[in-house]
Amino acid sequence: MTVSALLPSPAPSPLADSYARLAEVFPGLGIKELTAAEPTPDGAGWVGAAELAAGGGALDAFLAWDNAQVVRDYGHQARPDVIASFGFHRYAWPVCLLVTIPWFLHRRVPRVPVADVAFQRTLGRVAVRVREFACLPDDPAAALPGARVVADEEALRAEVRASVAEHLGPVLDGFGPRMRRGRRALWGMATDEIVEGLWYIGSLLGEEPRAMAELDALFPGTAKPYVGTPGFRELTAPDGRRLATRDRASCCFFYTVRPEDTCVTCPRTCDADRVRLLSTAS
Repeated sequence: MTVSALLPSPAPSPLADSYARLAEVFPGLGIKELTAAEPTPDGAGWVGAAELAAGGGALDAFLAWDNAQVVRDYGHQARPDVIASFGFHRYAWPVCLLVTIPWFLHRRVPRVPVADVAFQRTLGRVAVRVREFACLPDDPAAALPGARVVADEEALRAEVRASVAEHLGPVLDGFGPRMRRGRRALWGMATDEIVEGLWYIGSLLGEEPRAMAELDALFPGTAKPYVGTPGFRELTAPDGRRLATRDRASCCFFYTVRPEDTCVTCPRTCDADRVRLLSTAS
């Protein structure tokens, strides 16, 4: 008998199937789960979430990438607060999926404090160490180490909101002074990142209507510190097709870089332009 045969097998990850499914439909993002003994990666383009939350040199370096990208692609500087908003979006959009995708696919909600997450933006990679997750009573994973059983779907939605807030709260503390927005506006941005990330991945999974319904239940408009509801609504294309859209709770200020090219869900974008953009994209 070999020595390895005497060692206990590691407990199966309750999130592996969710993250694998995400990688199938969205290969631009890869999630690596770290073991309890595995160090959080650093160097080679990696940045720890806790470093971004500290708001020092690591955040300076992170935002320098966004600044260089704007100059390269658009030929001029953007305001520092706009660069910080771009950087926050490019971090928060993928990191929110650490929580929302396992919830959406398998009704499991991991806790992801900043100490246990690192991001490699150029490769599109996130490393996460999950020590605890919430699940429903009938979930087979309820017997796994780190499982915390909650009563029902509403309790699980509360876990989603709490987990993302636990992570993004410190990150907003780091980015916030550079973004020059009040707390309500900052949490409006956080709400938008959660909604637009799951909405997009839901469409890739062929489950856009369910993703929209789940997000409507997740954000009824009274879930502090988040701001507003998902704001989903429908428009009608010239050929009669129904086109899903939403009104963001915040603005990314991209119009300050290229005024003629606003986002399709921006409150500044009129419905006629939305119909044209969505009809062209579909």
